[in-house]
Amino acid sequence: MALSLLFEHASGFALLEAHGIDEIGQNIEAVRSSITDLSRFGRVVKLTAFHPFESALDALNQINAVSEGVMTDELRSVLELNLPKVKEGKKPKFSLGLAEPKLGSHIFEVTKIPCQSNEFVLELLRGVRQHFDRFIKDLKPGDIEKSQLGLAHSYSRAKVKFNVNRVDNMVIQAIFLIDTLDKDINSFAMRVREWYSWHFPELVKIVNDNYMYARVSKMIEDKSKLTDDHIPMLTEVLGDEDKAKEVVEAGKASMGQDLSPIDLINVQTFAQKVMDLADYRKKLYDYLVAKMGDIAPNLAALIGDMVAARLISHAGSLTNLAKCPSSTLQILGAEKALFRALKTRGNTPKYGLIFHSSFIGRASAKNKGRIARFLANKCSMASRIDCFADNATTAYGEKLKEQVEERLDFYDKGVAPRKNVDVMKEVLESLQNKDEEMKEPVDASAKKSKKKKAKSGDEEDEVMGEENGDVKSEKKSKKKEKRKVEETEKSEKKSKKKSKKSKSEDSE
Repeated sequence: MALSLLFEHASGFALLEAHGIDEIGQNIEAVRSSITDLSRFGRVVKLTAFHPFESALDALNQINAVSEGVMTDELRSVLELNLPKVKEGKKPKFSLGLAEPKLGSHIFEVTKIPCQSNEFVLELLRGVRQHFDRFIKDLKPGDIEKSQLGLAHSYSRAKVKFNVNRVDNMVIQAIFLIDTLDKDINSFAMRVREWYSWHFPELVKIVNDNYMYARVSKMIEDKSKLTDDHIPMLTEVLGDEDKAKEVVEAGKASMGQDLSPIDLINVQTFAQKVMDLADYRKKLYDYLVAKMGDIAPNLAALIGDMVAARLISHAGSLTNLAKCPSSTLQILGAEKALFRALKTRGNTPKYGLIFHSSFIGRASAKNKGRIARFLANKCSMASRIDCFADNATTAYGEKLKEQVEERLDFYDKGVAPRKNVDVMKEVLESLQNKDEEMKEPVDASAKKSKKKKAKSGDEEDEVMGEENGDVKSEKKSKKKEKRKVEETEKSEKKSKKKSKKSKSEDSE
């Protein structure tokens, strides 16, 4: 059986024919060794057709279609023009070898050309790729490199832009910035406390929250101007009228030193900067929650947005996290402690970043390691679902969270938890039911529209029938009127004739 080869190059599609090759008797190692020698390889494989791409955009579209396993119209025309036609009811005497099995199945479905993609064919295509510049004689030196480089850049750029919503790099940068802002806001707020305490030292004990302290210091400005009129304003900020009264009373009897107006201006400006940073941190957290809902909804539903984002950031990407086994995910973030324990032959750590989850905090001391191992297993499953699933949903993450809750009850009360297989079946059934419910209103609306169309058609027919009946009745009435007029005219003529005859007879 003759063997044709389809080679997708950056500059176009190439069809080659392999002569005198017995696939059954060939040794793969022998084929690999013979590929390097062009004199031997050129006798066996010869170029039959080459179809260059029209432009760089056309090359990108064609290669995207090949990677997705779709045969384009250009590729179909190349195959039909240069390969023998396949007759119905007869076995073809040739086969097409290619590198993409999905593309081969699509070609066979459309054109009935038998395709194969095995190790033998891949070795032949590797030889074609190695000596491709010798097959195409019109190519100038450097053309292949330029076309490959341009296509590689455009192809990788298109793949990066494939799904903008699921770019996990945004989550990594956001969680890094949130951690940095937490440290900066904490240190800046402490600096505000130390700076303003020279003027109003009693305020530190009354207001404990850093953000609230900065707002109150910005509002008070000079403690000597504090009066009972400030109580409503302070109540709005603090949320407690008793605290507001306490602040006013403490300001009246404060032992702090007075500050010059320019010093107070600087303190207030710095307090405003701390407040702005805290507000920006809240907005950034909301952005992170929204991005986690797009990128890893199940992992976020299971373990929380912040812990899930830290796991993705520490692993490098969601794909890397999905590739990690649950044992690695369990101690992710505790690498120093692990290597120290391995070096000193001590106890290895039981948890890393997942320690910040509420599940481990709720477990008893003897069960923390067990629940950490179980939670890492569920996190690994959730990350893989988020990474490789087509549709984003939180159904799996919620069910996995229920499983962890059941495991905690099992450790405390001995209640037997559900099996993982049963839980996953429930999720799949619920998702299928949701899809059916989404389809039902569409079908119902389509049926209603059909009924409305049918009713409107019947009404139109009735109206048309009524109109036609009215027209017919009008025609009949007109005909009757004409007949009556004609009969009256005839009767008048007859009467006139009779009168004339009677007159002539009388005269005679």
